Amino acid sequence: MKTGNRRRENGDRKADMGASLMLTIDVAHPTRRPEEAEEDLLDAWSKVRNSSSLHILKIIHGYGSSGKGSATKELVRNWAFRNKNKFRKVIAAEEYSLYNAATQEMRSEVGSYTDADLGSGNAGITIVWVK
Repeated sequence: MKTGNRRRENGDRKADMGASLMLTIDVAHPTRRPEEAEEDLLDAWSKVRNSSSLHILKIIHGYGSSGKGSATKELVRNWAFRNKNKFRKVIAAEEYSLYNAATQEMRSEVGSYTDADLGSGNAGITIVWVK
């Protein structure tokens, strides 16, 4: 991961540090090539996997202005599908709420945490519960 991305990742992360269970990575801003975004995703997954306190990866991919979703969102969801053996669950933000069974299971196992996107229906993120 490049230094500029690390700086952004750490800056984004502080909003979710309440319980320090979640690492937030923004692969939509600044715009980058698909290979760079996938490299950043892999680096972030590795950081969560190798941490004793982190369990969740929140990926900001944006929604896009077309009304159909962004290319980065599609890239993230495809990356998550290709790597599903590395994750306990992948939760689309549209489903990320206290009423969702996967979210309930994750929160039951890792503990409660504060996340402004929980229940917001923010289609610009994807939640990954790392094994």
